[in-house]
Amino acid sequence: MRVSRRSALQAVAGMGLASGWLRALAQALPQAYPAKPIRLVVPYPAGGGTDIMARILATQLAQSWGQPVLVDNKPGASGMLGNDIVAKAAPDGYTVLVSITAMIQSPALYAKVPYDVLRDFAPVSQLATSSDLFIVPASSPARSLAEFIALAKARPGKLNYGTYGNGTSSHMHGELLKMAAGINLISVPYKGAGPEVNDLLGGQLDSAFVDATSITPHLRSDRIRVLAITGTQRHPSLPEVPTLGEQGLKGFESNGWFGVFLPGGTPRPIVDRLAAEVQRIVAGAELSGRLKAMGLTPVGGTPEQLQAVLANDLPKWERIVREARIAIE
Repeated sequence: MRVSRRSALQAVAGMGLASGWLRALAQALPQAYPAKPIRLVVPYPAGGGTDIMARILATQLAQSWGQPVLVDNKPGASGMLGNDIVAKAAPDGYTVLVSITAMIQSPALYAKVPYDVLRDFAPVSQLATSSDLFIVPASSPARSLAEFIALAKARPGKLNYGTYGNGTSSHMHGELLKMAAGINLISVPYKGAGPEVNDLLGGQLDSAFVDATSITPHLRSDRIRVLAITGTQRHPSLPEVPTLGEQGLKGFESNGWFGVFLPGGTPRPIVDRLAAEVQRIVAGAELSGRLKAMGLTPVGGTPEQLQAVLANDLPKWERIVREARIAIE
């Protein structure tokens, strides 16, 4: 069969037009999202830090996209109930999760977790990071971390440290401090940071790891003394307080975080579109200002950056749980 030069050129032109049409269609598809209301799942009760962020995010997404964004609080099972709802949702961009560090700590703490953190979620953006502060009451003779460690070694098993709950970051940091410094402290778990902070301010605890959000209103109180902070950066309101790493103790580099996720398998154009909006909102005055007022550091990172945090930190928390033999009953 003979093909004329003209026919061949027409065929090539036709393929070029088809190719261009397909590229245009591919570029247009993400623009169709969102075409209906979005459900923003928060795996914790209303009123907490995660809920506050989610509601600001929902309001601004709705204003930007012209679609309702409904916050749905689904507390239970240390956040696993809400996380699981999103893990099993259709990967179409209409079910979004706002979750926290506990998401990658749970696999080490619980015998059965109903999802695979690295497989069943598509990271979108890290909203903010947080730190735990190591604090003693003002009545403590320890005026530095080194002095506290010396005091604990002189009184093995006699001093305690408060946490905002078994299996929380504060519990893990306390156990890591014991291992890293070679000291013996008694863990005193509370049902949340509120009662923990009250007892710390009242002098009922020898020491405590408290999250930055909960202690921010009391940072300059004359009833407490902040000796150290987790993570790699000093607290902006306490630039004189060094990190634990700066004071020679390793393993405290990981920060707490708040992040946005979609179900695993969500098309990348949808992930990217939501990520771009989240980054814009975090950089804006309203959410950024609120985060800083809560003692948090705004981030607004890329999907790849959040994925790297998950992959890097998950084994670190697993190691602390395993070596400290932390168990949740």
